[in-house]
Amino acid sequence: MTALSLAQIREILSVYGYSADDNYCQRVRAYAELLLRWNRKIALTSVAEPDHVVRFHFGESLFGMRASGIQNGRLADVGSGAGFPGAPIAMALPAIRATLMESNGKKAAFLEEIRRELALGNLIVHRGRAEELSGTHSFDFVTMRALGAHREWLKWAAERLVPSGTVVLWLSASGIDESRLATGWRWQAPLKIPNTKDRFVVVGSRED
Repeated sequence: MTALSLAQIREILSVYGYSADDNYCQRVRAYAELLLRWNRKIALTSVAEPDHVVRFHFGESLFGMRASGIQNGRLADVGSGAGFPGAPIAMALPAIRATLMESNGKKAAFLEEIRRELALGNLIVHRGRAEELSGTHSFDFVTMRALGAHREWLKWAAERLVPSGTVVLWLSASGIDESRLATGWRWQAPLKIPNTKDRFVVVGSRED
């Protein structure tokens, strides 16, 4: 499997509105290689080609970051799986303190390996269920991608977000309809993810 060049990675990410420098592209390439190596042993992703990893995982994560205005602060990525969208955001924003929450032990071990190999000092791996996180933790941003049970998780987010906090969801059209049934939220207009037919980023904040 041929690794992508830095120029190829940069070009792919530009479609999603992100201008990546060489350092970021090198980290993306290293992440993709590690992800696909681990994926031969444990099911981390159904995406099997390096360019698809960059598009589907990194590009869409970074699009959501830009669309939602994530900058400095504390971020919780619920059900992080193989690290998306939390890890790409932590890689792009050194001032973000990102907690990746993953209850599957093997996936959490992969996230720990990513943290070590890419020297991501602003990334924390919570190996366990989000509900088990200490009650003293609060966040400026909560991200959820391909998680399901949106209304249930939005209740969790409402309890964990600071009053001015933001929740960012990666959803299909049907997921948008479900999330809007959750009470206590104010939603911005959905933003269609580039090169997709039915996937969107939706940004919400708690109603006063």
